[in-house]
Amino acid sequence: MSEAVVVPGKAVPRGRFPHVKVANGFVFVSGTSSRRADGTFVGASADGFGTVDLDIRAQTRAVLQNLGELLAAAGASVADLVSITSYLVSMNDFGGYNEVWAEFFDETGPTRTTVAVHQLPHPHLLIEMQAVAVLPAVAAPTAAQPQPDPH
Repeated sequence: MSEAVVVPGKAVPRGRFPHVKVANGFVFVSGTSSRRADGTFVGASADGFGTVDLDIRAQTRAVLQNLGELLAAAGASVADLVSITSYLVSMNDFGGYNEVWAEFFDETGPTRTTVAVHQLPHPHLLIEMQAVAVLPAVAAPTAAQPQPDPH
């Protein structure tokens, strides 16, 4: 059994898919950006002449915060993340992205894959992430915990 969730108050998905899907004790989070519910983007601003300034650090921070809020709606948190795939429009932004990542995680955090992509669904986006978390109530037992007797 699985449950798909579109989280109220978050940016509406730009297609017919949920923010998160809960299945078999896991939370799968769709690609998430720095887009706000009103359609604007954290880390994207324009001056009076239309010159756009994009900030990878602000966008990365907003994406990770958005992931946390989406996970919370499914009963999990960033501490429950097991894997994140990050999509960067430019690997020139890897340093700033990596700096912000370290504000949230260390070597005990989720596994991570980072790839460069040609573009994302809006020209103001520098980064998008998708993630997988385990629900805390169904975390697998460790070797130190007693295992059920199969008989």
